[in-house]
Amino acid sequence: MVIKDTLLYLAQNQRLRDFVVQNKITRTASRRFVAGEVLEDAVHATRALNERGIQVALDLLGENVALKEEAAEATQAYMNAIELIGRTQIDANISIKLTALGLDISPDLCEKNLLTILECGHQHNVFVCIDMEASDYTEQTVTMARNAYEQYKQVGTVIQSYLYRSHDDINQLVDQGVRIRLVKGAYKEPQSVAYQEKADVDKNYIQLMQILLARGNFPAIASHDEAIIDAACKFVRDHGISKTSFEFQMLYGIRRDLQEKLVRQGYNMRVYVPYGSHWYPYLMRRMAERPANLMFVVTNSWR
Repeated sequence: MVIKDTLLYLAQNQRLRDFVVQNKITRTASRRFVAGEVLEDAVHATRALNERGIQVALDLLGENVALKEEAAEATQAYMNAIELIGRTQIDANISIKLTALGLDISPDLCEKNLLTILECGHQHNVFVCIDMEASDYTEQTVTMARNAYEQYKQVGTVIQSYLYRSHDDINQLVDQGVRIRLVKGAYKEPQSVAYQEKADVDKNYIQLMQILLARGNFPAIASHDEAIIDAACKFVRDHGISKTSFEFQMLYGIRRDLQEKLVRQGYNMRVYVPYGSHWYPYLMRRMAERPANLMFVVTNSWR
């Protein structure tokens, strides 16, 4: 827990960010978890995954923009990814962040940009997942996702099992028919809003997962935890739930052996493929989540 908290703190440290981003060795090591800095890099990674029977969610890195011009650039970049998926027919959808669309500037601006992206997704038949960020944004994210679903059915969102409120959020979203990606949560949150112990987070994850598998609209079970994945497989077997009614999701470069194992077993597997120049906070969160990721970066940085 101390290592995790330290890494999450360092994710916001500008001096360390500048060093890591500018250092050739750490940039190279980061490629295990980030496909590259431009869309073409992500497309190359997507094709390689598709060849192994794995679907993809393209994840443009970047969040918390402060200028309308930056929000407009992010909106266009998301649309570029959608249009490229439609043009190349790669097996992929996209993930977006509301703070990249200007949520910190103006909720109205953010919603306008979101609907522009969803219209593009509708035209090209590409699903758009609204990522969940820190808990300060949870209420706005859930509300925008629910409102957007009234106009565009190819939109979904993410729920984090470490938040106390997630049970209520999932029931509301499931009742409406919104697709949900279930994760544990990767931000540092206070005890007032989130479970602090792994056992509690895992217990809540399994409870929420079972709701989604039983009642959800093609939910995504996003986890690298084999105990949780085994619990999901057992639940669908015991309840006669089809393997085609949901998908597992994992992150690029993490547990590739397990990804391929699940594909061989006939499950749907989708991998989040992050790309873009703003990769430092993402990399730090991945290292905070799993010590093996930290060891990989440290070992490869000294080779």
